[in-house]
Amino acid sequence: MTDELAPFDFELPRDNIATEPARPRDSAKLLHVRPEAGTDMHVVRDLPDLLREGDLLIANNTEVIRAQLSATRGEARIGITLDRILADGSWHALARNSRKLRSGDVLQFGNDAVTATIVTNEGDGAIALRFSVEGDAFDAFLERVGALALPPYIERPLGPTPQDDTDYRTIFSQFRGAVAAPTAGLHFTPELLAALDARGIQRRTLTLHVGAGTFLPVRSSISEHRMHAEWGEIDAETAAAINETRARGGRVVAVGTTSLRLLESAAREDGIVEPWRGETSIFIKPGYRFRAVDVLMTNFHLPRSTLFMLVCAFSGTDTMREAYTRAIADGLRFYSYGDACLLERAP
Repeated sequence: MTDELAPFDFELPRDNIATEPARPRDSAKLLHVRPEAGTDMHVVRDLPDLLREGDLLIANNTEVIRAQLSATRGEARIGITLDRILADGSWHALARNSRKLRSGDVLQFGNDAVTATIVTNEGDGAIALRFSVEGDAFDAFLERVGALALPPYIERPLGPTPQDDTDYRTIFSQFRGAVAAPTAGLHFTPELLAALDARGIQRRTLTLHVGAGTFLPVRSSISEHRMHAEWGEIDAETAAAINETRARGGRVVAVGTTSLRLLESAAREDGIVEPWRGETSIFIKPGYRFRAVDVLMTNFHLPRSTLFMLVCAFSGTDTMREAYTRAIADGLRFYSYGDACLLERAP
């Protein structure tokens, strides 16, 4: 039986997995990947020279919350990772030791006064729960008892450190709601933004609250895999800037796969991007025809993951396998705190 995930698999030495970011941020390596033209090695602070005057850079302005919680129901301990807030104000979450949870069960969080009530148990660890507080009081609760939900490949035996609170947030952070950081944005510094401005590269932001499902691998077949929904918004001003840029021949440069996924969700068949507000579960894999994004800056992704499939769709599977082979051989650092690549779209 043919393994349909084999083209998206590769061996990654443990030494290539980053456990902290480059310092300063824009000193990280940047592999420029151009289909049919090879790869060139740079550093992130070279980005203004690799883009063109009149290009439009789109970054994700979501801010990470302390989404990892430890709860109890009676004697049972329940590990919870918040995923996304739902339209009715309850939260979708992933839970460990959740099999016996029932609607109406009340969860405690140590000695804290805030509680959560189970709304539904969807099975396979997915639950919906409603907290006893909202708004600023809920934010304060997460600051008191929550922890960053760092990806499992960033080893923190004692939990996230105070330094992670700084390292795992981007310069674009503005609107709270993400479980995972939009990691391509971690490379940007005030100096880099100033250099992009001086080069005549425009900048806009959108919001996609990255959910816990971003860590989930493809466990079955590609056709059966279902992406977790994530909430996002593109305002009218940003949509207009995108359409104006493309109309005059400029390029849209997505900072991160999260930005790209929302842009493609909001794009019509003719490439016009419309204002957007809602959930997307778009799954981009080879064969997808891109409508809104011309260039993608992104980190290096896990093997057999939907994100590696996305970059293969963008620049070509053979091109990306060759680029990742070079990246591994040259000692580039992978995943959230790792180095980056700048991908040109395949013809």
